[in-house]
Amino acid sequence: MNAGTDTNSPALAANPPPSTRCGIDTVEIARIEKLLRDTAPEDLRRFFSGQEIADAGEGPGRAASLAARFAAKEACCKLFPRETALGVIEPYDFSVRKDGYGAPSIEPSAAARTAMDRAFIGEIRISITHTDSSASAVAVAETKRIEVPWFGKLFYHLLPIKRGTVMANLRRVFGDVLSEDNLLRLAQAYYAHFARFMGEFFRLPWMSANKKKAMIRIENIEAIERAYAQGKGVLLLTGHFGNWEVATVAGIGQFAQFKGLFHFVRRPLKPAPLNAYVTWRFRRAGFGTIAKRGSLDTILDLLAQQRIVVFIYDQHATAREGVVADFLGQPARTFRSLPIIAMDTGAPVIPATSWREPDGTHVLRFEDPVPVVEHENTSEAIRLTARAFNAALERALLRHPEQWIWMHKRWKV
Repeated sequence: MNAGTDTNSPALAANPPPSTRCGIDTVEIARIEKLLRDTAPEDLRRFFSGQEIADAGEGPGRAASLAARFAAKEACCKLFPRETALGVIEPYDFSVRKDGYGAPSIEPSAAARTAMDRAFIGEIRISITHTDSSASAVAVAETKRIEVPWFGKLFYHLLPIKRGTVMANLRRVFGDVLSEDNLLRLAQAYYAHFARFMGEFFRLPWMSANKKKAMIRIENIEAIERAYAQGKGVLLLTGHFGNWEVATVAGIGQFAQFKGLFHFVRRPLKPAPLNAYVTWRFRRAGFGTIAKRGSLDTILDLLAQQRIVVFIYDQHATAREGVVADFLGQPARTFRSLPIIAMDTGAPVIPATSWREPDGTHVLRFEDPVPVVEHENTSEAIRLTARAFNAALERALLRHPEQWIWMHKRWKV
């Protein structure tokens, strides 16, 4: 017996009520007993985490314990009917853990966390129980609250730079999960981020080296160090997250071992004086800059010299430059150059993202490499690899959606 809320209801999809989205599931214990009899121990990891298997023990209650956990997994999947139907997530993506008092909680995988962020779900609370013959679980999603500083509301109303584009982009991406009021709150939170960004941009040159170092924390620097050790150069995949000026000048700039190795592929900014100023700041910090067009030979030469080439990959590409690959669930023309270079050179592609913490400090995080996608058709391999790169950026964007450039017309297909 399976049950769940009617998540296909148009009213619920347009304006899901906070803290009431739920999934319910019941699993027959005999079904899990058969699974335990017919499945090799190592193959159980396709259904349960190592911790879940250990928590269930080896006694007579093992099947009932695992049945309750499996019911919880399926109840969680019912919170995300679209992602489950598309195979983006599956029951294994939700693990059940118990705290020191025995209360169960959900530990999502990276894919499940992305689905939660996409739906603005902060936490999933579960309740599990079982009888002699069946186990049941209820999963309740708790909606994130969108915090808006007062100056975000002020800037939204008094300085409406590309406000129409911001709202159109937010409706395109989140219109099926957020009410119009919450879309407005998200837009105002974005304008608050933009105001902070501009203040930090102008203060940064006057800050001491110690203050710059104190304002940012680096996570997983080992990922880029391991990639660099392969001797093929590194392709850094990033976008306009958080305050990218702080992330580069105050973050990367503090690592002496990478001095002079970073080269940014970027479009010129407008007006020209602003572009000259930003370029000067990059070069002063020890970063090279590469024009986005006509630079293939330069990039290949830099990789051969074991340099690190940074691609800002979240902008619209023209028909000549790009391939259509989904970004945040919408078709978007995406640069084909990075997939082609990665496939041709074998240089590892490392995602790098940044965000601002509530206390005003920043985080710069490097992720593990994103592999290229192999396919017998080269054009399809390029498209699938571009989609994989977009997916890596999506995960970062959805963690802090108010800190991305919603002013940019990303979807022009």
